[in-house]
Amino acid sequence: MASHSRAEGALLDMAMKNLLILSPFDGLSHRFWRENVGEWLAQQDDYQVTQVALPARYFAWRHRGNSLTYSRHPELDGEWDLVIATSMTDLSSLRGLNASMRDVPVVLYFHENQFAYPGHDFGLLERQITNIYSALSANHVVFNSEFNRRTFLEGAEALLKKMPDEVPKGVVQEISDKSSVIPVALDLDAVGAPNRLDSPLKIIWNHRWEHDKGPDRLLTIVQGLLETDLEFQLSLVGEQFREQPSEMIMIMDMLKAKYALGETGFVESREAYLNLLGEHHVVLSTARQEFQGLSIMEGICQGCLPVTPDDLSYVEYVPEELRYSSEQDAVHILTTVVQQQSELPSLDLYQWQAVGPAWNKLVDGFI
Repeated sequence: MASHSRAEGALLDMAMKNLLILSPFDGLSHRFWRENVGEWLAQQDDYQVTQVALPARYFAWRHRGNSLTYSRHPELDGEWDLVIATSMTDLSSLRGLNASMRDVPVVLYFHENQFAYPGHDFGLLERQITNIYSALSANHVVFNSEFNRRTFLEGAEALLKKMPDEVPKGVVQEISDKSSVIPVALDLDAVGAPNRLDSPLKIIWNHRWEHDKGPDRLLTIVQGLLETDLEFQLSLVGEQFREQPSEMIMIMDMLKAKYALGETGFVESREAYLNLLGEHHVVLSTARQEFQGLSIMEGICQGCLPVTPDDLSYVEYVPEELRYSSEQDAVHILTTVVQQQSELPSLDLYQWQAVGPAWNKLVDGFI
């Protein structure tokens, strides 16, 4: 094999495009996206990829302070052809604080938005305004689902209408015009057919143990299932925190009393987690916010039939007959409808064969 001369090597280095990926609150789902997008882009011939992530802790400080932290980070002083940042990045402030960031094109990626979360906790308004400023500061805005895109644009429009005066016209339209949808890609292939149903029906709930994932709704569904003749076993797995919703304790106690409790807790090994999914028949969501639903998609890929709310991003890929409008409806689907299903939903649009070329086209458009 012929070796490159020093001059040829210099030309190759000049041809490489330097990409920077920023993830200022690098929790499980953000890290999953960052690592996989970074790996995909790094495999392309023309891209050199650098990733700078900050730990997923001290949420309020991280949200407000990431622009300050990044502005003095040595990696950001390099010469970049394109920056891809998550929407947790306070982009307008970062561009103001770091001169090297002012003229670099930036793609802002929204895993979620601050307008579609249930409740109104302290600091929400500031986070919503920051989302708008960051989107305006970006050259392009990408959402992981059409639901995410729609609720952001509608929420931003509604918020700006409440402002007392001097709101420029066309702000939301400007963001809309430079936006697109590219989902978080899956890192596994679907098994193709549902896992063979037998008794007991094995159901898995695989979400963060927090209130926005609907433990109150789950409690009502479990109570309803226990009043039927269905033989079932429910596993409760997912990321846990110091404070857990009281409903989760109640649910486990109720299931233990009926010998219907399956696996519980966070599964550290991804291989073990995926194997566990493959041992179940149904993957259940009770979420009150979900912008794509990776946990449900992972269950589908491992042969589980999804049962989800008839809302949120689920309407984009879960069949109508498997989406419930009430807890009673969920009980009916679990006891009757799932027994009649012979096909899994298609997730072809969420595989790298579809998602990867979309990223290539977007990146090539800027560099």
